Amino acid sequence: MGFTRDPSHWLLRLSPEEWIQAGLVELRRAEGALHRGQLAPGYAGLKRAAGMALNAALITQPRDAWGRTYVEHLTALEEDLEAPSAVREAAGALRRLKAGSGTLINLRTPSSEARWVEAAKTVMAHGYALTYGSSRADEVSREPDGAPSAKAPIEVSESDEASSGAWGAGGSGPLLDNTAEKESP
Repeated sequence: MGFTRDPSHWLLRLSPEEWIQAGLVELRRAEGALHRGQLAPGYAGLKRAAGMALNAALITQPRDAWGRTYVEHLTALEEDLEAPSAVREAAGALRRLKAGSGTLINLRTPSSEARWVEAAKTVMAHGYALTYGSSRADEVSREPDGAPSAKAPIEVSESDEASSGAWGAGGSGPLLDNTAEKESP
């Protein structure tokens, strides 16, 4: 299937490869925000990164049920019985991530943040597999932690990180439906 760019169309303004690349940049921004304790932009960025990879899949395999927004994509993927259970669970975990109001005390650990980042990577990998087919999985360059990496290094400048508030303004800290995330003692 050939790609025809349409700058006025929400989905076709970027090619599938460009959506994947944009998702990787967004993932790095989200990880940076989480590392700096900027939870609202971090959570929003994880959802956006996953949604961008799913946008790539929507170009090659249109699915009306996925809607237009990243949260609609995650909701539909969570309910998609054809998707692997790990992908459905990851989509649900991301969808439930919410920044709480400033009046709440939010408890989080590095391991919980790592799980949220892994959830985004799982959904992104699914988007990549839907876009390019699992037969190309061996062609994907990997980071040491197993995450897909860009063909060329992507630099995120300090000015890019400083502008992250535009994509994640709000309160601070997680407000989750923890029923699936409770750790056993």
